[in-house]
Amino acid sequence: MAILLLGAQGQLGWELGASLSALGKVLHFGRKEADLSRLDELRKLVLTIKPRVIINAAAHTKVDQAEDEPELAGLINAEAPAMLASLAKELDAWLVHYSTDYVFDGTKDGVYTEDDATAPLNVYGQSKLDGDKAIMASGCRHLIFRTSWVFGHHGRNFPRTILELARQEDHFSIVADQFGSPTGVELISSVTALALNQAQRSDQNLSGLYNLVASGYVNWQEYAIYVVRRAIDLGWSLLADPDKIIPRSTEESGRKAVRPANSRLSTEKLTRVFGLTPPPWQYYVDRVLWAWTREYVAANPNPPKILGLKFIPPMNGAMSRS
Repeated sequence: MAILLLGAQGQLGWELGASLSALGKVLHFGRKEADLSRLDELRKLVLTIKPRVIINAAAHTKVDQAEDEPELAGLINAEAPAMLASLAKELDAWLVHYSTDYVFDGTKDGVYTEDDATAPLNVYGQSKLDGDKAIMASGCRHLIFRTSWVFGHHGRNFPRTILELARQEDHFSIVADQFGSPTGVELISSVTALALNQAQRSDQNLSGLYNLVASGYVNWQEYAIYVVRRAIDLGWSLLADPDKIIPRSTEESGRKAVRPANSRLSTEKLTRVFGLTPPPWQYYVDRVLWAWTREYVAANPNPPKILGLKFIPPMNGAMSRS
């Protein structure tokens, strides 16, 4: 089975390449080989390969920048997925696509379900929502996973940014009035492979939209404090004192694009349909920090900045099956 993976060089694409290999031959394409802003070239690629599964892990994810280039964001996040859905329908292939918590306005008191009304606050969120709607209206077999606060081993992400800041500053402030679930790409890729395998083999139509986040939630300031504390536990030498990471408001952050205050997503549907229960968000943060630590030590036999390493015992399984 040929699996076309778009966005293979992104932090999610790196993990998907490994997770999907058990299901078939994965054909990896990064932005240079498959640019979602060039629809004609993308169409030719898909029709040449004729994959049984299309995995779209590519997107315009620069939220503030999207405010200045709404046409490009719409092209990549809405028009390209719409075309991929049309091609998937034509080829009788599955399309797997990734959505975002930013389709909501964040005013709900509790967790958001897949059936809650959407109301994006920014261009990025609207473009992603338009893509979701186009896929669902296409009639193709699809899995759309709506996730939030994504991070991973590769690429730019919040934990990496916080550690770089913590090396340079002894105190700093982080937004504390936005809440969500930090979600590791390792979790997303594992669920993708398991759910896709079930969907292909099931007699039922399991196409649909599913929330996919780690369990539990936190605000950005608490998240930063956790990252710094765990790094210190691992032996990282940082200037920052976790107790001196102070809260600030969204308004004080001065970001161009408005963010939802509440990005908490319910994964009840994912558990009910696929029997998968995501672990706490801290688990994958710990795994990423431990991996970075091992890489640093391997590259520096006598590391000047990391001493007294401690082992992080793994949990019994990345996910539990209900």
